[in-house]
Amino acid sequence: MAAIETEGLSKDFLVGFWRPRPYRALDALTLTVNDGEVFGFLGPNGAGKSTTLKLLMQLIFPSSGQARILGKPVGDVQVRQRIGFLAENPYFYDYLTAEEVLSYFARLFGYRGTAVTARVSAVLDEVGIGGERRMRLRQFSKGMLQRVGLAQAIINDPEIVFLDEPMSGLDPLGRRQVRDLILRLKARGCTVFFSSHILSDAEALCSRVAIMAQGRLVASGPLSDIAHFDVKGWEIIASNVPPSTIAGLQQQARSITALADGRYMIELAADGVPERVLVELVDAGAKIASLLPVRETLEDYFIRTVQAASPRQTGMA
Repeated sequence: MAAIETEGLSKDFLVGFWRPRPYRALDALTLTVNDGEVFGFLGPNGAGKSTTLKLLMQLIFPSSGQARILGKPVGDVQVRQRIGFLAENPYFYDYLTAEEVLSYFARLFGYRGTAVTARVSAVLDEVGIGGERRMRLRQFSKGMLQRVGLAQAIINDPEIVFLDEPMSGLDPLGRRQVRDLILRLKARGCTVFFSSHILSDAEALCSRVAIMAQGRLVASGPLSDIAHFDVKGWEIIASNVPPSTIAGLQQQARSITALADGRYMIELAADGVPERVLVELVDAGAKIASLLPVRETLEDYFIRTVQAASPRQTGMA
């Protein structure tokens, strides 16, 4: 049984004041997410990602099409007990503490007595909230509120978790903790469906992805199969490079940039030979810090995809 299915799911909004006209935010989305996988829902801002998640959560209703979660129509009461959801910009009563908010949600899902305290404590530990759990939420940063939202999404130990831009507002440590959390959920057999516009999140976490542009599904499947993010060049970071070696590399490199602490960033073209440059640097006594391929970004892919497509009609007959 598929965890999530949509068939021709579409959503139109009326835009304009004097003469409102329909605008199609989501156009006939047909998608299947398998049980137990981490599925990335990718696209730039305005691609229809949040609209899809709101439709699946029945925060809004479709203009046409249908969706099922765990084999049942969205909105089924029994299904709601088995899923978790984090909105892109979660909001909680800011005069409550993190513990109080999560205790409230735990009771909604049937926890009682000491089980409430135990579950709240375990979930707050899992999202990295320590002594701050007794502070009022109005004192929290955006990143800390995001962690509370993540804790709320998993308080009921769900079978499916829907996360709308879960890395939003997090520092690098927080992003790493969220990635680890998603991988732990997967290891427990939980299906994770998350939206993002950051390719690195999908590359690190996802079994499969769907790529959206202008409200339409443009590709779906393993990331390596649906898009070729070609190497555009090579980036070498090295230190202790003699000036004579730098001068000798000028003709081979696309650019050489002096960084702090005597380090240099050497950029080569896609058809450059990084192995040859590495040998020259090592022979000159330089220390190599990194060699990375410079690939086109997800944004580059979208630009190509959107430019190749015909302009989308914002109104409908």
